Amino acid sequence: MLHLRAICPPERTDEALELLRTHPGAAHLIVHRGASVSPEGDLIEADVAREAADEIVDALCTLGLDRSGGITMESLDTALSDAADAAEEAAPGEGADAVVWQELLGRTGEESRWNATFQAFLAIACLLAAVGVLTDSSVTIVGAMVVGPEFGPLAAIAVGMVLGRWDLVRRAGVALAAGFPVSMAITLLGVLLGSSVGLFDPHAIVNNHQVDFVYQVGPASFVVALLAGAAGMLAMTSAKSAALVGVFISVTTVPAAGYAMVAAVAGRWDRAGFSVLQLLVNLFGIVLAAAIVLIVRRRKQRSAALSRPLSRG
Repeated sequence: MLHLRAICPPERTDEALELLRTHPGAAHLIVHRGASVSPEGDLIEADVAREAADEIVDALCTLGLDRSGGITMESLDTALSDAADAAEEAAPGEGADAVVWQELLGRTGEESRWNATFQAFLAIACLLAAVGVLTDSSVTIVGAMVVGPEFGPLAAIAVGMVLGRWDLVRRAGVALAAGFPVSMAITLLGVLLGSSVGLFDPHAIVNNHQVDFVYQVGPASFVVALLAGAAGMLAMTSAKSAALVGVFISVTTVPAAGYAMVAAVAGRWDRAGFSVLQLLVNLFGIVLAAAIVLIVRRRKQRSAALSRPLSRG
């Protein structure tokens, strides 16, 4: 269940109440007349089944509440109520399978911004990857995969393409196009500094075979990227967000960026080039698979919405 709060102009309150009252996926309807101060209006609260949330939010937006008032949603961990159970039963489908598109837009929009936090995480991840390459440590490489924040912008690009939100695509594209070069430059400086003080020898990568998979690009790399992108988008559009960790440690985006810088310092330009190619293949494969998953889920959800009535009867 999701808890919905809507700030509503008084002249729209009755329409919004009627919409929620007659929708089978809504329960626990509450109205606070005149409770909202800024913007002024009434506050409406309801608990809605996740599989009905997208339809309800769209209907409230047609009343203009997203412009003249405001709509917020949050997940409920526990809902002990016969009414809530009835709403979940009445709403078609399973909550874990439902896509709340406004929620998805909000999540990907927030994670797609190129800011100091995103850049710091990406730079640290690339540095960790470089250390893993230099020490021949696959465990450190996995750690770099988990730390890397790149899936957020990749998911945002897929969402923006499918929903026609090109502002989201541009913002996420900037985050990746600026974030990776900056992180790789920082990693290059770190490798040069460590090499100059004798902390490690970049040429040791010639014998570090446990991490060769990072730069060995091939058809399998693209297949893994496709599977990871599909799994990641399924996790983001459902209640299975814990699966994202598995997505992070299945693709070699960040490790490839780190390896390329180590190889460049060592003068192994063939490995550096293959590492950059590995990075690009992974980025493309993830976006492609994520977009396909979104297209399929959107069509399925639209077909289900057209096949059922809106009201209880």
